[in-house]
Amino acid sequence: MKKYINYKLILVSLLIIGFSSCNKEKETSKEQNEELFKSAILKHLNAVTAKDSNALKSTMSPNGNMELIQPSSEILYSVDGFMKFHQDWFKVPNWTVDTKILSTDIGNKIGVATTEFLYKEPERNGKPYFNRLIVSYTLEKINNNWYIIKDHASSIEKTKN
Repeated sequence: MKKYINYKLILVSLLIIGFSSCNKEKETSKEQNEELFKSAILKHLNAVTAKDSNALKSTMSPNGNMELIQPSSEILYSVDGFMKFHQDWFKVPNWTVDTKILSTDIGNKIGVATTEFLYKEPERNGKPYFNRLIVSYTLEKINNNWYIIKDHASSIEKTKN
């Protein structure tokens, strides 16, 4: 009887360990984590540059949480608001944007990327227009994938209207 109880306890213990390990996210190395983060932010920046709404949407949190902070605008608090803003912006003709990642700070669950945007229009009010912005992004890791949850833009230098 004693051996039966020990085997039963061992079996129950193994089942508990097995089920609890199923709920954990797959662990990644620091290098893998940084690569996944950089890939996510580059996908996002490339989607903006290409005016690709579908690719942009794929970089957004599946939970729907998002903060978009733009100069002279109220904060938008959802992926839907973020997408509406960008879809309207993507309809503006003839603009281009060059992006550059300036710095990153990547944790296990939250990371931040600071970028530079150089937005250009060949003609606005009869002359060329540019706006150099610093845009910081906060990303959250969900199910081992990084997603944008905050976009905060500050205009540094731009053409006078």
